[in-house]
Amino acid sequence: MTVIEEESTPARAPDVGSPSDVGSPLRTIAMLVMIAGLILAATGVFTWFNVKNHLGDEQITVSADANHFGDQKVDGPFTAYEQALTIQRHALEATGGLTYAQLGRDDPLRDTAMTGSFLRASLFTSVVAFGIAAMAAGLGVVLIMIGWALWKISDRLVVLRT
Repeated sequence: MTVIEEESTPARAPDVGSPSDVGSPLRTIAMLVMIAGLILAATGVFTWFNVKNHLGDEQITVSADANHFGDQKVDGPFTAYEQALTIQRHALEATGGLTYAQLGRDDPLRDTAMTGSFLRASLFTSVVAFGIAAMAAGLGVVLIMIGWALWKISDRLVVLRT
């Protein structure tokens, strides 16, 4: 029996291109993450000020008997929330502590309860809009920082490969 020995060639590392190509995919991802972050941050800031301006245009002031922010203009999440709570208190005082659903269909106070409920819902909607705007802006900033970190990591990868 004859054994044929094959000439072995040393194993070669796969060709990864030039050192500057090493961080290229990571830089692309970093750039996309930073762009997404910028869009989210800008959208969040735009939404915050848009809601603030539209709410301010309504010329609502917090009731003087509110627990906080009395007589201040309703143009932010805290003043809107406080005014919603005050409206609830006023509506319950006017209806003897009964809500819209608890009042009889023919009770004239039902309109008062309904109006109070609608006003509160509108104010709470603006509070939610402020919260989502803040979350979007904050998430955008975080994404920008993550993208920047990935960019710096790609720089280090290029340096290590050279």
